[in-house]
Amino acid sequence: MSAQQSIDVSALEGTFEGQIIRPGDGEYEEARHIWNASIDKRPAVIVRPTGAPDVQAAVRFARERDLPIALRGGSHSVAGHSTCDGGIVIDFAAMKGVEVDPEARRARVQPGAVWGDVDRATQEHALAVPGGLISSTGVAGLTLGGGIGWLQRLHGLTCDNLVSAELVTADGEVVSSDDDPELLWGLRGGGGNFGAVTSFELALHPLGPDVVGGMVMYPGDLAPDVLAFFRDYLEEAPRELGIAVVLRLAPPAPFLPEEVHGTPVVAIAGLCGGPVELGERAWEPLRKLGTPVADIVAPRTYVEAQSMLDGSWGPGAQNYWKAEYLTGMPTPAIDVLVDHLATITSPMSDFKTPYLRGAIADVGEDETAYGHRDAPFVMNINARWMDPDDSERHVAWTRGLWDELQPFSAGGGYTNFMSEDDAHRVGDAFGAAKYARLVELKRRYDPENAFRLNQNIRPEAGVS
Repeated sequence: MSAQQSIDVSALEGTFEGQIIRPGDGEYEEARHIWNASIDKRPAVIVRPTGAPDVQAAVRFARERDLPIALRGGSHSVAGHSTCDGGIVIDFAAMKGVEVDPEARRARVQPGAVWGDVDRATQEHALAVPGGLISSTGVAGLTLGGGIGWLQRLHGLTCDNLVSAELVTADGEVVSSDDDPELLWGLRGGGGNFGAVTSFELALHPLGPDVVGGMVMYPGDLAPDVLAFFRDYLEEAPRELGIAVVLRLAPPAPFLPEEVHGTPVVAIAGLCGGPVELGERAWEPLRKLGTPVADIVAPRTYVEAQSMLDGSWGPGAQNYWKAEYLTGMPTPAIDVLVDHLATITSPMSDFKTPYLRGAIADVGEDETAYGHRDAPFVMNINARWMDPDDSERHVAWTRGLWDELQPFSAGGGYTNFMSEDDAHRVGDAFGAAKYARLVELKRRYDPENAFRLNQNIRPEAGVS
């Protein structure tokens, strides 16, 4: 269906209790936009369900008319999968509930919640589940794609803490992963390929309320030494310490001297999920690598630590990302990173390398769909800029850095960090055996690929 065509939604109005937004409605223009401004699409209709029955009605309505179906949680999909042209967007903005059972250490979370919602609710009981790096990221997409964040070395990925889920299938039926262990396996990292999840049950862990977190930022000429120390120190660092090294131009942040703004810097950011005393010891060596331009590592609440990077990642910017698991960070790889810091094309861009291992590697490779558990690092190249007419050079810089890191690749990329032109790399993200298993699961739950706006597992595919 053309993005310019309208559809008759009268049949949906009789069965749908939530909000229906059509082109021409006052809210449509705002509702159609997503976090990544590089993606500009016009859905035929946007619906905001209030519960699973509404989701069933929306899926059936779309299927009967052969409409593309986009699922929107936090709308942070850099690939733009949370919108579509000429189809239906199921926007979970009205389904943001978080219910915490502190005795069972479980949280039941609806798909419209973002991590800030979860963190605030669970921290009322000094509990947490591993979330992402930004508190405005949606729970649904992050969990289904894996879930890399600050607590991953201590308590695993978000998907490792997914206990069960309920979802609406392509047939419009509600199913539970409790009845199908293979479905739960696929939901732990296999993305939104198997249906529209309406409820996540997540395991919780004691944490906080105070952690030691923040950022130490050094001038760019120290980048080779900082990167080398970061790499070597991690082998002895406690697994409570979740950190990433970030290279970028210094932003105009209030904690930075004005003369530093716009200059190359290298930062170590993260938090220690253990006691404050452990956190202070774990951070100490990272604060003595020269004279920092800023050191804002301090005891703070977990909720505050989880949102410390939010200011740089608001909506409205153009975005293009590339991602790759790395086998290590040898000196030649460090040289590549340093060279590309010198040629970075936007003051809004960065490239970051979270450290993995710890609890991630404790989980057996075959226990979840998430792949590459033995990789020590994941590189996320985040190009961000404002002028859409300036896209070519920012995209070229991103691809150039990614190309030069290929000799150090562990064989694939993290799906949550992949852009819309990475569809051909989905098989590599899982590995051949897992991808074949995911294809079989896709054939069972969505043989016609109704849920294809994701990092797609094609039911007709062999192993790519």
